[in-house]
Amino acid sequence: MNCFNNLGFKLKNERMKKLLPFAVAALIGGASALSMNYFAAKGWNKSLAFGMGFNSGFGNGSGGGSGLGIGNAGGGNVAGGKDVKLVNLMAGQAETSVNFVNAAEITLPTVVHIKTSFTENRVDPAFQQDPFFNLFFGQQPQQHSNKVMAAGSGVIVSQDGYIVTNNHVVENAETIEVTLNDKRTYAATLVGKDPNTDLALLKIKETNLPSIAYGNSDEVKVGEWVLAVGNPFNLTSTVTAGIVSAKGRNLDAMAADPKSGAYPIESYIQTDAAINPGNSGGALVNTAGQLIGINAAIKSNTGSYAGYSFAIPVNLVKKVIADLAEFGEVQRAFLGISIRDLDDKLAKEKHIKSIKGVFVNAVTDGGAAENAGIQEGDVILKIGDVEVNNVPELQEQVGRFRPGDKVSVELKRNDENKTVSMVLRNSKGNTTITKHESSGSVNLLGANFTHPSDEELKRLHLKNGLKISKLTAGKLRDAGVREGFIVTRIDKKDIADAEDLQSALANKEGGVLIEGVYAQNGMRAYYGFGM
Repeated sequence: MNCFNNLGFKLKNERMKKLLPFAVAALIGGASALSMNYFAAKGWNKSLAFGMGFNSGFGNGSGGGSGLGIGNAGGGNVAGGKDVKLVNLMAGQAETSVNFVNAAEITLPTVVHIKTSFTENRVDPAFQQDPFFNLFFGQQPQQHSNKVMAAGSGVIVSQDGYIVTNNHVVENAETIEVTLNDKRTYAATLVGKDPNTDLALLKIKETNLPSIAYGNSDEVKVGEWVLAVGNPFNLTSTVTAGIVSAKGRNLDAMAADPKSGAYPIESYIQTDAAINPGNSGGALVNTAGQLIGINAAIKSNTGSYAGYSFAIPVNLVKKVIADLAEFGEVQRAFLGISIRDLDDKLAKEKHIKSIKGVFVNAVTDGGAAENAGIQEGDVILKIGDVEVNNVPELQEQVGRFRPGDKVSVELKRNDENKTVSMVLRNSKGNTTITKHESSGSVNLLGANFTHPSDEELKRLHLKNGLKISKLTAGKLRDAGVREGFIVTRIDKKDIADAEDLQSALANKEGGVLIEGVYAQNGMRAYYGFGM
């Protein structure tokens, strides 16, 4: 003990003297553990690492851990004879983590909260309970109109107020209200919608808005980190994170119906980022804050998030909203073939060696594929430069083109690859681009509004107004309004176009006063109803 005194230790009592050797042993043991870890970092691989720590007994050893014993220098027990990897505690680097902060800050200002209202008509419950009794006495079912509110999300895609969202978010909407991330609120107009891709384009009157940057959904990889930004359950500006779980998913959520022109495209990006009601129409972005998809659906037995969410790829979104902005409707191109997924059973049946691509089941007479020389039994491998391995992927790629566009198709026939070039056509078999001639009509409160003709405005001495061209069950019919009524003012505000009409009714509560003139006879009328 004198040696320790000589080293400058001042021992106050005998108890400290007894403990001192153990303390020194602990210091030496700790140094030994660090040394062993240093050699481990240099590439040494030993079966055991020694760690010593000061405690009152023997137990599980670790570098600097509890007990004086033998253990894994990185922490935890070591079973005899098992190799362990040594960890350099001093010089080890922390695991690289993904930083979502920058992506969230970039995206949040570009995602909006959308609120819509529409009129829901319900048959009188008494008639539903006993329809035969009512019909026997000649009574007609009584309908009741209720105002229903709904909500979703949208993404600003241009500084001058264009916003993309899901078609199902604004379907049947009579009023559309958009709230920005900074809480400014606007009435929005519907530019166009496409049920086949479940996309819609809105417009608000504003400039210098923050708009999102586009990514490339073709380059998205399974396992890549992504963020979902939206307004679930009206919880505004919510960000969740996950990874891309799969691509080219088909949920069969929309049925094809050639008679009605329904040719749905479902080729979703699947993620495990939490999506809930209200997220629809929101942004799916990569870690750079670039838009790679529009959130559209969840797979759940409860209606709420259960681990699976789906987004429309941004490369398809860009084409659809460009069509809506330019033409008012989507210009859909077709190959003119019937296709199916190629699986092991079909490959054996058709003597196809490689299970890659999409099988051509039939070729439409006079279609683009027939003219390009594609035959039944061919296997399509690529559309342009993009590989396709299932029907949704092929439909997504073709859906990015317009009628009249020339594309190359790589296919396999009799175990030989070949490339053909074709000019895509529309559903009518030609390359004509159609444009929706909008009459400025809008449906609100159970009525379809259009602009009155110049002759009507002149004859009725009106400078502005919107004419009710068709009337169905709703607030206006309940108030006594008839078809042909030209609305000139709502709550003393002039009405000249659809935006004025929607703005006057957006977020409206309580009584509404409508002024106008009947086009048939010039009779001026006033109507009031509650919202």
